[in-house]
Amino acid sequence: MEIKKGDWVQIHYIALNHEERVSHLPEDTKKVPFEVRIKGFLEDEKAEIGDIVTIKTPIGRLVKGKLEKVNPKYEHNFGEPIPELLKINKDKLFLSRDRGEKPQS
Repeated sequence: MEIKKGDWVQIHYIALNHEERVSHLPEDTKKVPFEVRIKGFLEDEKAEIGDIVTIKTPIGRLVKGKLEKVNPKYEHNFGEPIPELLKINKDKLFLSRDRGEKPQS
């Protein structure tokens, strides 16, 4: 696959090595580098996965890093459902019904 200037890509770089991180972090966090993955538009004329490239982010920042993906999708989520919160929502629904209130959507 040819990756060319203007393509939407994701890069990766190490922002801080573990010895450069602040001292008040949890021990397990202090042991690893602070890594950044960021998406933007490729500034280089052409590239291949693994190349060091420059991207321009949607707000105009120029950032250099190792090219990881082309057309990366958004993969974030809010994690696993929390059973206690699900129960609270259900209890609130029944409370509202008992008071004659319409449930909020």
